Amino acid sequence: MDNKSLSHTKWKCQYHIVFIPKYRKKALYGQLRQDVRDIIGTLCKYKDVEIIAGAVCLDHVHLSVMIPPKISVSSFMGYLKGKSTLMIYDRHPELQSKWNKAFWARGYYVETIGNITESAVMKYIQDQAEESRKEDTRSTAF
Repeated sequence: MDNKSLSHTKWKCQYHIVFIPKYRKKALYGQLRQDVRDIIGTLCKYKDVEIIAGAVCLDHVHLSVMIPPKISVSSFMGYLKGKSTLMIYDRHPELQSKWNKAFWARGYYVETIGNITESAVMKYIQDQAEESRKEDTRSTAF
């Protein structure tokens, strides 16, 4: 069994989460893509959230994470999107004026992993990342 534990709790709370930049802009490429990946990893470590798999695609982010039961998914996402916005604007101040202080769109998609197999989610995330890489290489520079 792959359970984690708190002082009086055994748990395996695994979620598939998808969220997008404001207006679903295809903005997550180049250095920004790497920075978003690093920032999300850092913020997850701060909250003891384990990243099982993830992909930063051109216009969305996929995460498969294990969130401790003492943290609600909505409070974690508020924290993740809020703090990551500040950190992104700190590294890329030129983006701040474009979207009027909000980098991420308001909502997100979440599902528990259990009603589908973990391997199906992993394959889906890998396929999305591969599709994004193909799309990224087809784009032309100005």
